[in-house]
Amino acid sequence: MILRGASATQCLLHKHLRCYTSRRLFSSSLLCSRASNNKRDPSQPKDKWNYNRSPFDANVSEDLHKLRLVDANILEKETEPPVNVKMLVRDFIEDSLYNPNYGYFPKQATIFNVQDTAFDFPNLRDSAEFQEEIGTKYAAYGADKHDGPGRQLWHTPTELFKPWYGRAVGRCLVSEYLLKYFPYEDFVIYEIGAGNGTLAMDILNLLQEDYPEVYERTRYNIIEISESLVKLQKKKLQEVHPCVTITHKSIFHWETVEPSPCFFIAMEVIDNFAHDLVRYDLKTLKPYQALVTIDNNGDFDTIFDPVTDPLITSFLNLRQTLNHPPPINKLLLQSESLRQRYLSLPFAPNLSTAEYIPTRMLSLLRTLRSYFPRHRLLLTDFSSLPDSIPGVNAPVVQTRFQNITVPCTTLLVKQGYFDIFFPTDFERLRDMYEFMLAQPPNKSGSLETLESGRVTPLTSTASSFSSGSQFFSSYQPSNRRNPVDGVTSASGLPVGERKSSVFSHSQFLETYAELEKTRLRSGENPMLDFYKNVKFLF
Repeated sequence: MILRGASATQCLLHKHLRCYTSRRLFSSSLLCSRASNNKRDPSQPKDKWNYNRSPFDANVSEDLHKLRLVDANILEKETEPPVNVKMLVRDFIEDSLYNPNYGYFPKQATIFNVQDTAFDFPNLRDSAEFQEEIGTKYAAYGADKHDGPGRQLWHTPTELFKPWYGRAVGRCLVSEYLLKYFPYEDFVIYEIGAGNGTLAMDILNLLQEDYPEVYERTRYNIIEISESLVKLQKKKLQEVHPCVTITHKSIFHWETVEPSPCFFIAMEVIDNFAHDLVRYDLKTLKPYQALVTIDNNGDFDTIFDPVTDPLITSFLNLRQTLNHPPPINKLLLQSESLRQRYLSLPFAPNLSTAEYIPTRMLSLLRTLRSYFPRHRLLLTDFSSLPDSIPGVNAPVVQTRFQNITVPCTTLLVKQGYFDIFFPTDFERLRDMYEFMLAQPPNKSGSLETLESGRVTPLTSTASSFSSGSQFFSSYQPSNRRNPVDGVTSASGLPVGERKSSVFSHSQFLETYAELEKTRLRSGENPMLDFYKNVKFLF
């Protein structure tokens, strides 16, 4: 199972469908971003959106460059999708997904929930019967209306395999906590994008039942951007587990330092992190950033400017430092003369393929380094996706229409009605993450916060560990981070934390899950066999 929002059977039945433009699929006034009473130039094609001019020729309208530049923060107060504006691609995606007044998650998305029941895995015949059970529960949500997008319903492994999936995550976290911090530190967990609160409930139930001494020292913190989900999480969790604290805020606006060691969970979250779009001039290798333009009629277009955005610049510089090449043929990258010959060929493009870069992921890594200096990250999401739009690391853009999941071929679709989610290159993410953590703390970073934290046997006031760690040996293991000044390991020695590793979905679950609980009568185990395109970073 690889696409959320439909059962595997539905995906196979309907994968041939495509949404070529937002107006070609939906003709109702609800979804048309074009105002019907606006007058048009009769010399222009009626369906102008389908005939956008190339943003790289000399015919780009000067009016597009004069549009007001906005970002997602400015648009948060808008009650309707804006017109006469331009914005970076990441701001267009964030506005489409998270705007509190018309965004996809606050207004459209519904997380599939089997309510208080779970699948009776040992009594199911095989995976086909399991998928039939999923289809039955989907059908219980009712038929979609026929004059617009249907209920935007999608599922997660947390919901499908509850409570066993959440218990596996809990067993992973508690094993690390018992090994490193118990009984000197509290068990502090932060989760972003907690959805229905099912994962938090399953983890806390595990601790309460199997690790009561750890449960007494647990502080579970949820950071949630959706107001409706905040209300749901409070109602579901706080009465049963008083140790839960829920903060209604975007993680990108976080400004509170956590001085204690903690575990930071991001489960099926980063696929919806906004990306930017860049292309390279094949003659000079100069990068260009994409901006989405929305004119007075609500029509979309894309223009490219030389990169000026600081976050895009930081990402490109980081990638160069880590020797992660851009998606350009290696021979063309190395030889200017070869590029000149290539560009002289008939119909040769003068720009590289569109590439979507995870700039918001870089923002998260900066937040973790600055405000959670002693965290341990557990992250999982898609490593690859079918039916994505054209481009490198391109997203899937899809919606549900008349109970059918419909993938699109363009990013420029009506704000709020489409899910936009990306694959993650976990090996590159691991390199970025470890490099960021190795950088010196900034003014609000870890060095100051560690000194202000409470004193425990794992805290030292001795001299710098970064130099003292070499006292007994000059050897620093490549799989260990540099020790943090003022913090020893559980052994009392200045040994750095283990670096993060990448695991497949099945590798992680084979290590921590109670697999007999989800095994079917046929011997199949859907918790292992599904989600082959998912990986873990831990």
